[in-house]
Amino acid sequence: MGLATGQNGDAVVVTVSGDLDVENIAPLVTALAEAGESAPGPVVVDLSRITFADSTTVNVLLQAHGTLGPRLRLARPSSFVQRLFDVIGLEQAVPVYATIEAALAPEGAAGAPGAPADGTDATG
Repeated sequence: MGLATGQNGDAVVVTVSGDLDVENIAPLVTALAEAGESAPGPVVVDLSRITFADSTTVNVLLQAHGTLGPRLRLARPSSFVQRLFDVIGLEQAVPVYATIEAALAPEGAAGAPGAPADGTDATG
């Protein structure tokens, strides 16, 4: 698992890559905690480079959402992650955005929570 953290104004973007499971999730837990403390704005997790994730990953993201609330924003889920989120309905609890830019936008702007990450019309 690879991890990179960058500042974007008052937001933090955490980019995760590779496989995420119980064996290597600790750096993401630490990065989310540090991001929440280091900046007052959104904490965006770029999921575009994740090749595998399991229930441990989902639990970490839900715990981070419990701590950060609406500041936690998930962005660009890989196809594997999107399928996982679709199966468990994670988007009902944590906002998922199609792009990092949309995740960084103020709440209520285009790409706000509720807009599908795949860019399709939510009404079908």
